[in-house]
Amino acid sequence: MIGAVVFDVGETLVDETREYGTWADWLGVPRHTFVSVFGAVIARGQDYRNVFQVFRPGFDLAEERKARARAGQPENYSEDDLYPDVRSALSTLRAMGIWVGIVGNQTVRSGQILRSLDLPTDFIGTSDDWGVEKPSPAFFSKVVEVAPCSAAEIIYVGDRIDNDVAPAKAAGMRTAYIQRGPWGWILRDMPEVAELSDWRIRDLSELPGIVATENEC
Repeated sequence: MIGAVVFDVGETLVDETREYGTWADWLGVPRHTFVSVFGAVIARGQDYRNVFQVFRPGFDLAEERKARARAGQPENYSEDDLYPDVRSALSTLRAMGIWVGIVGNQTVRSGQILRSLDLPTDFIGTSDDWGVEKPSPAFFSKVVEVAPCSAAEIIYVGDRIDNDVAPAKAAGMRTAYIQRGPWGWILRDMPEVAELSDWRIRDLSELPGIVATENEC
C-alpha cells in the first residue's frame, strides 16, 4: 500500500529556468552560455555549483545569495514557475487520501515561498529547516520520520538519481524518476535510472494512477 507521496522541489515541482537566468545575469554571463556550461557540468557528473566556479573562481553561493538580497534581487519564484501538472496532481493525490509532502535542498526563503503558494500538501520541509542536505541518509530518515507511514509505503519523486532516487531507495522508499529538467534529460540513460526507479514518469499526472494500481493489489 502507498500512504504517502513526497516530492523534490527543483525541476520536479518548480521550473528553475527563470531563477538560473537571474544567476547568469548576476554573473554578467549570457544566459545561453550559462545554461550550456550548466549542462556540461551535469553531464560530467559534477556538483551543479561548479558552474559558478567556471565564471567566477572562489564563488560562494551562500554569500552571493545574501548579496543579491541586499541588492534587491533575492532568489524568487512564483505560481508561474510551477510546472502545469503540479496543482492537479497534488490535489488528486490528497483527494485519494494520500499524504503529500514536499521536501528538498532549499533555503529558508525558498521554503517560505513554497508555503506562500498554498499548495495542496500536508507537509513542506527544506534542508535549511532540517540542517541536513540530500543525499545524506539523515535527510531521508527525516522524510520517513515526518510521514505518517513506513518507508516502504512512501513514493519519493525526483528528477535526479544521485540526490533523489538512489538515497530514497536506500532508505527503503519506493521511487519515481521524473524525466524533466537538466538532470532528468541529460542523465536519463544512466543504468541507475532503470535499476533504482520503481517508476519512470514524464508527468506528475501519472502518479495518481500508479498509486491507485498499487493500492488495489
